[in-house]
Amino acid sequence: MGRYLIEPFDGSDRYATERYQGAAGRNWWSCDPTLRLLMRRHLGDGYAWAEPHLEKLGALMGGLVAASAEETDRNPPRLEKYDKWGRDVSEVVMPPSFHAARQALMENNFTAPAFAAEARANGANPVALAAAWTYLLDQADVGMGCALGTGGDMVVSLAEKHAPEDVKERVRKLFANGFYSGEAAQMFTERTGGSDLAALEATAVPDGESWRLTGFKWFASNANGSAFVVLARLPDDAVAPFLVLWERRDGTRNGVRIRRLKDKLGTRSVASAEVEFAGAEAFLLAGGGSGSGLGTMMKLTNASRLGVAMMGVGVARRALVESLCYARAREAFGRPLIEQPLMRRKLAELIVEVEAAQALVFDGLVGTRLRLAPALVKLRAARLGVTAASDAIEVHGGNGYIEQWPVARLLRDAQVNPIWEGGDNILCLDVRRAMLRESAHEPFLDRLLAAVDQSPPGDSATVDLVRGRIDDLRKAITVWSSLDPVAAEARLYPLAQLMADVYAAALLLEQAGWERRELGTDRKALVARLHADAHLADHGPLRGIDRPAEELERFDDLVSGALTW
Repeated sequence: MGRYLIEPFDGSDRYATERYQGAAGRNWWSCDPTLRLLMRRHLGDGYAWAEPHLEKLGALMGGLVAASAEETDRNPPRLEKYDKWGRDVSEVVMPPSFHAARQALMENNFTAPAFAAEARANGANPVALAAAWTYLLDQADVGMGCALGTGGDMVVSLAEKHAPEDVKERVRKLFANGFYSGEAAQMFTERTGGSDLAALEATAVPDGESWRLTGFKWFASNANGSAFVVLARLPDDAVAPFLVLWERRDGTRNGVRIRRLKDKLGTRSVASAEVEFAGAEAFLLAGGGSGSGLGTMMKLTNASRLGVAMMGVGVARRALVESLCYARAREAFGRPLIEQPLMRRKLAELIVEVEAAQALVFDGLVGTRLRLAPALVKLRAARLGVTAASDAIEVHGGNGYIEQWPVARLLRDAQVNPIWEGGDNILCLDVRRAMLRESAHEPFLDRLLAAVDQSPPGDSATVDLVRGRIDDLRKAITVWSSLDPVAAEARLYPLAQLMADVYAAALLLEQAGWERRELGTDRKALVARLHADAHLADHGPLRGIDRPAEELERFDDLVSGALTW
């Protein structure tokens, strides 16, 4: 008997699988008009020099890095605990896909000192280019972003201030190609909790010029890193950061042991572990042995929060692209999903929310440095990553719930971002600390007003709405400060959400003004108007059901400005 090839049922054009190209395989620079607009704004005359580099980077992220992320997720890092003699080597073995992506990223590293110097020489802001690099990377693999970027700036900054000269030189070599090259790690979290420093159990005792650190860290991301910042308690009970390297000064293995790797929901490309320090050689990253480096470390932690916020908006952007691509290809009820009014409403909402979060993150990284920004930006962007990924699964229907499609991993990866560098409640407490101790709300409100002053002409209703909400926000802060401490803490979350809403609206108006002046177009004004209407307007008892559906009337403008097919 002959063999018969059983063909799948092919009774509909829905099975024309070649139509279902998602984000992978596209050039993520050339298909992203919003990023191109931001780079034109932030790079100025340096844009022409930077564009070929960004074009190359977009192809890399949408190609090799995106493909490697899927492979690494299926074959995550593993721990080789002992060598053949039974000695504890605690070696984290990364898969080939991780190494391939990392090598390609380091060859195209916008955070490298040499690249930054070349960018400056050609009139391009290296900070903006580094932000674009991480934004594109986080669309492909949040875990890789963590593996490369966790605490590198913290290690280098603190080591330069406080470490012995020979240790500084070792750190400089580890991070010679930029903060993302040395694979650093922050090790704060213990079984007693990550944010409650009073419960910290790790201890350090002086040993000549160095210290001996002993303790156990319950959740340490990037455990295969080369340099760690570890929190420990001093003999006087103060808490301070220490630098720990894999090898001691004499070249022998340091007292660092990995008990096990964490079996995580997502971000599998970064090795998270339980790490034990057994009299490890450590160097105090504080002046005078008093723990004064903790304040510096907390400032650097705020910078890390912006990095996590970028991860959130990167996931949200990827979720948006996947949703648009799928809705355009998938047919239901006789026409593509993207032509259905309810789907258009959801996609329009996603576009607006992603661009609002993008405005927040890029302003935090490239714009005016505000004490309140890291907490507020992370609060909004990290959470958006989760909701946008969930929305993308819903757009895909049952396919979205299947691991062979890309959006299931997006949701798994996104869920860690609200946890990393402080959950929502910790962020709100930091907002309170900044306002009460530093009056940080004053420059924040000034920044909002300055942004609205750059609004384009012709949309006075939206400008008046945002200005009015800035006034309301000032009143809300005054009222909040008069509450009793218990009620004031409980009201921190809605206050912080209001701050983020008004902050995003003001920044979108500022972007819209730039777009109108420089490009003569008004799409960003549309985005600003829709965002302000959704977050700041009072829609009355009908909840806005009776208002015009501008998001549907100008849906094509929204989509064409969000994704180039």
